[in-house]
Amino acid sequence: MSVETTHSAHRRLGLGKADLRRLGRAALRGGSRAGTPDALEHVVQAHRAHHPRAGAADLSALHRAYVLAEASHRGQMRKSGEPYITHPLAVTLILAQLGAETTTLVASLLHDTVEDTEVTLEQVREEFGEEVAYLVDGVTKLEKVDYGAAAEPETFRKMLVATGDDVRVMSIKLADRLHNMRTLGVMRREKQERIAKVTRDVLIPLAERLGVQAVKTELEDLVFAILHPEEYAATQEVLAAHEALTDPLEALAVQVRAVLRDAGIEAGVSVRPRHCVSVHRVRAKRGSEPGGYDFSRLLVVVEEDADCYAVLGELHTCFTPVIAEFKDFIAAPKFNLYQSLHTAVATDGGHVAEVLVRTRRMHRVAEAGVVALGNPYRAAEEPEAAEAEGERSDPTRPGWLSRLLAWQKEVPDADSFWRALRADLAEEGEITVFRADGGTLGLPRGATCVDAAYALGEEEGHRCVGARVNGRLTAMATVLTDGDTVHLLLAGEDGDNGPAPEWLEHATTPAARIAITRWLQNHPPEDRQTEKGAGRRPALRGPVPPRGEPAAGTAVLSGHPDAPVRLARCCTPVPPDEITGFLTRGGVVAVHRTGCSAAERMTGDGRSAVGVDWLRGADAGYRATLHAEALVRPRLLADVTAAIAGEGIAIVSATVEPPQDQLVRHTYTVELPGADALAGLLRAVRRVPGVYDVYRARRDAQTDTPD
Repeated sequence: MSVETTHSAHRRLGLGKADLRRLGRAALRGGSRAGTPDALEHVVQAHRAHHPRAGAADLSALHRAYVLAEASHRGQMRKSGEPYITHPLAVTLILAQLGAETTTLVASLLHDTVEDTEVTLEQVREEFGEEVAYLVDGVTKLEKVDYGAAAEPETFRKMLVATGDDVRVMSIKLADRLHNMRTLGVMRREKQERIAKVTRDVLIPLAERLGVQAVKTELEDLVFAILHPEEYAATQEVLAAHEALTDPLEALAVQVRAVLRDAGIEAGVSVRPRHCVSVHRVRAKRGSEPGGYDFSRLLVVVEEDADCYAVLGELHTCFTPVIAEFKDFIAAPKFNLYQSLHTAVATDGGHVAEVLVRTRRMHRVAEAGVVALGNPYRAAEEPEAAEAEGERSDPTRPGWLSRLLAWQKEVPDADSFWRALRADLAEEGEITVFRADGGTLGLPRGATCVDAAYALGEEEGHRCVGARVNGRLTAMATVLTDGDTVHLLLAGEDGDNGPAPEWLEHATTPAARIAITRWLQNHPPEDRQTEKGAGRRPALRGPVPPRGEPAAGTAVLSGHPDAPVRLARCCTPVPPDEITGFLTRGGVVAVHRTGCSAAERMTGDGRSAVGVDWLRGADAGYRATLHAEALVRPRLLADVTAAIAGEGIAIVSATVEPPQDQLVRHTYTVELPGADALAGLLRAVRRVPGVYDVYRARRDAQTDTPD
């Protein structure tokens, strides 16, 4: 497919109605030239254009597949009136023009035989081998008699699972849907709209993710014509008016050719018209009729990657570049394999012209996506050959497909799967985020830190207690952008961790939503208070009011034996803390920890200290106030209070300060059962996921100062 003729093929892969009628007659006649049936001639020519080294074995396989398909479909007619064999022929021709290899073409000729004729899958396997049988089985629909209303979603599930092992399954399905959409006019209106909506919601996004742009754009136009006939007709009128004029980019193409020729760069330069939906989007975006430069883009095709940057240098030197429009998809390819340099230059008249620069290999992949990558088994078995052709080593499992295959296992019912699939495919594009501990994560655009956590795995998602994005602590609801670095903070594997209900509001991927929903269903609210390994997890009903200064009773020996003795609330000393006392105007001896800021201030004010000391055997009934500093996360309060209760310690009061920069401080006043309980309590709270510091209170309070 030459660069100059790309757009016509881009708009119409395959044959027109007259061509199909001619093929139908040829199929009925059974004539052939040089051993090739007339009806198969177009397929063979297109196949040789992409695979000139295809040998006699390839042609023989195609011939045998056609003979079996024609014989098995003989007598069957399409609703349009042509012999049924014209459909598998048209599907195969679409794939041949995209550059599919022989095995895919053989399977596409046979793709309806097992479903619609007496041919069995075992016959296909015996005659054409395991690969062809796998592809045919992958695209064979499930019977409505067996699955009822679930037949369509379960068929798509089956195809997606098969695509996970061999992406050629979906290549055949896309070509099949493209030809069916072209001939949809013979169906009743309701069925046209139903099929068009499924195509819009499922097939077009799949074509986009697999990089098969030539199929995707034509499907978009066909769906647009059915679902929005008035807008389609209006856009077609605009296109027709433009096509009657000379495209202004033709003059720019002449200038660019001259510039590149003078620079010694061999390149093909052509004007690449936009398709109908693309023009419609331009009209909708601008709110007015598009200008002459909005109907096309300039395409420059070279041989080597380095030539792309050489072209870019000449364009930016000889023309005025629009820097904001520059994108380098060669250094950072899109998730669907797409590679090109995108730039824009200003013309003498002040217009802006978009320019695409790519190699011939990039151009082939940009048009045909995974179809252009050939046989995935060959890439795995012959990596040297695949590398020589510029193919990646494993085209069968892109990141989005791996995620889809992972979550679909958890959705047993067809309706939920169908809804989740459409929601997943509705996400436009994919982003790549870098993990702070190495590696990358592929996520749909709009994904949050919650999605990133569950992209690591379900258990890892449940253990996530926080996240840093580009080095900064951030909320789990934060939306990630392409190129972000994410550090997900995970609790230990032995913790009783899980997501908060509000995480569902921030989860965009089906994998995250399914995992969170399942965990919440398995952990009802009343059960979430139960701590693993402990009797129960107490639920706080808000902060408990302080009960005043804890009384020391017979516990502290004071230099004023007749005065009541109380422990200061600001530092709540406990044995064996070093303590000091001060006589207040109320006649109470307030006992502080030595070094307490309130005690130091009173000493600085000239207040005389009162001698105090712990009584021998004073080892129970004391209160302490702790501060716990932590990362903001769901269920933190419940987990900390559970850790305290697990040590057999009662909570007298608890307060939580408003979070700042994703950090929060909790204050707990606790009743200690013994003097040695404090150290164990501090260790237990420090083990709570998200808590990074625990310490005794040392606030600068006005407690115990004279009125």
